[in-house]
Amino acid sequence: MKVKLPGGGTAVHYKREKPKPAKCAICGAQLGGVPRLLPHELRALPKSSRRPTRPYGGYLCPSCLKLGLQRAILGQKK
Repeated sequence: MKVKLPGGGTAVHYKREKPKPAKCAICGAQLGGVPRLLPHELRALPKSSRRPTRPYGGYLCPSCLKLGLQRAILGQKK
């Protein structure tokens, strides 16, 4: 986008796009609790703020995790 300067000239300021939201690896649903930040901004956050602390947090949505755990438990019982 063009910005006017005090001397009467113009300069181009480039706008950085936000990263896309994190998605579930199985169903592709948007993951809650995962911030939309650039990698260097994510590194500055504490680990507890980067993703949910449950197993597969930040990788699978809760419903896919539930189905996967149920399948694993049923597979062990047989």
